[in-house]
Amino acid sequence: MRNYADKQDFILSQLTDKFFQRRDFSGCDLSGIDLRAVNLSGVNLIGADLRGANLCGSILTHANLTRANLTGAILREANLHEATLCEANLINVDLTQANLCGAFLWRSLLSGSNLWGASLCAADLSEADLSTAKLVEASLIEANLRRANLAGANLCGAVLVEANLIDANLTGADLIWANLTAANLTDAKLWETNMTYVKLRDTIMPDGTIQYPEIVFIS
Repeated sequence: MRNYADKQDFILSQLTDKFFQRRDFSGCDLSGIDLRAVNLSGVNLIGADLRGANLCGSILTHANLTRANLTGAILREANLHEATLCEANLINVDLTQANLCGAFLWRSLLSGSNLWGASLCAADLSEADLSTAKLVEASLIEANLRRANLAGANLCGAVLVEANLIDANLTGADLIWANLTAANLTDAKLWETNMTYVKLRDTIMPDGTIQYPEIVFIS
């Protein structure tokens, strides 16, 4: 491409031209591209370079972003329902209020990312690096966080009902007001973790014991 504008126009034409609608951009250089609110559902972006791309409000349902580089990309309010992002680089990505329900994020790199208010219900985040990530008020119901690194993560007000946190690293994480009802924390690391006002009901603790809420009788 001669310049950024040429690249932008070329990619958009291939995505929107009803006579030649390209859906395979695996390994392509899409760095810095503006794809706000564009329908990318089912698109193959395996190994694509999307550094600094603007995907705010884009539809990426069932898209394949395995090993894609999205460092510094903007994905605010993007729809990534059941998208595949295994081993993708999402460091410092803005995923505020994004829909990642059912997404596959095995071994993805999400350190320092902003997932404030994001929906991650039933997402597979096993072995993912979420260190220092912002997950304030995020919904992680039934999410798989087995062996995930959440060291220093901000999970204030996050909903982790029935989440799998087996062997997860929560060292120094902030879980104030988080809901861990029926979550499994077997062998999880809770060193210096802020558990103030955390809701623990039928929660399996690191030592395997089940935590029940304290019942207070008022006479």
